[in-house]
Amino acid sequence: MSDEILDIEDTHPDDMPEEQVLPLDAWHRAQGARMVEFAGYQMPIQYAGPYGGIVAEHEWTRNSASLFDVSHMGQLSLEGEGAAEALEALLPGDISALKPGKMRYSLLLDENGGILDDLIVTNTGHGLGIVVNGAVKWDDIAHLHEHLPDNITLTHHADQALVALQGPKAGEVLEAIIPGTGALTFMTAGAFEWKGAFVWVSRAGYTGEDGFEVSIGAEQVEAFADALVADDRVQPAGLGARDSLRLEAGLPLYGHDLDVNTDPVSAGLLFALTKSRRETGGWMGHETCARMLADGAPTKRVGLKVEGRMPAREGALVFSGDTEIGRVTSGGFSPTLGYPIAMAYVMADYAKPGTALQIEVRNKRLDAAVVPMPFVPQNYYRGE
Repeated sequence: MSDEILDIEDTHPDDMPEEQVLPLDAWHRAQGARMVEFAGYQMPIQYAGPYGGIVAEHEWTRNSASLFDVSHMGQLSLEGEGAAEALEALLPGDISALKPGKMRYSLLLDENGGILDDLIVTNTGHGLGIVVNGAVKWDDIAHLHEHLPDNITLTHHADQALVALQGPKAGEVLEAIIPGTGALTFMTAGAFEWKGAFVWVSRAGYTGEDGFEVSIGAEQVEAFADALVADDRVQPAGLGARDSLRLEAGLPLYGHDLDVNTDPVSAGLLFALTKSRRETGGWMGHETCARMLADGAPTKRVGLKVEGRMPAREGALVFSGDTEIGRVTSGGFSPTLGYPIAMAYVMADYAKPGTALQIEVRNKRLDAAVVPMPFVPQNYYRGE
């Protein structure tokens, strides 16, 4: 990746501009995007045209390939002797075991086991790459800088754009544009070249479909986006479709299903707590998580199938009879399934699949049932 633009030491979240501009801002508007404020940026929520609209973009992603702009996310790197071990003091994942080109989902935790962010760590071959959520990236940078040793160089690649190509045809589309990318499998990454420009390609995403995230210089990203949508199999898609897709895939969204008041055990993210490290500890928040693993968490994140057509949105209360037992954190109508679905945190005694519950929406009680997640099977490419 390219050199850092911001001085990490002198950067504080309060110093950041209230609203920043995406490298593809003008491109989105020319494509007919309806822009909304999100994570300090104006971002496309949906597009106009015959393939535009949240449901149409959702279905296009399920059947072909969609281009999403995720440049609001933070692209960081760590370099220096012992970088993996230093990061392991803050994350519960086994980072040292990552081989070059391999990726791992992990969690940035505070001392009480609260989730500061969820993120992806990659062994780039010459250091560690980290992608963090846009809404909290400045807080993440400050936290990392505070807790990492002085010999570790933390770089924010603010001049890199990040776009996601998602859908069952994404592999063949990207292979035609960047030869060699089709050989990547889920949660692997590598360096490639496109028209003389360096690109870092990861076979990952947050839609539940096969796909890629491509890091490319801000000055090249518009031409790259044009090259992708020139393929008839590709259409641009916005935040609305990305949200409905990740909900169907059972993927939690930071700031909604995850925050500093939630923990990995309650959130059902045990896979992010590498088994060997659960026992050895040595990472921030271990004591709280170990206690919950031993005694059980008082609440659990569950999937809910909602009866009828009215969706239950974030904040709706969940009941068992007259007893309030939880709260919805994400919800909406599933275009793929044809009925409303939701995620909620409920008391652990009510988390078993098949449990009948009710959700209060507009002073009405909607019948719902706990169901396993993902709601729609994930279609990641893991190789032939």
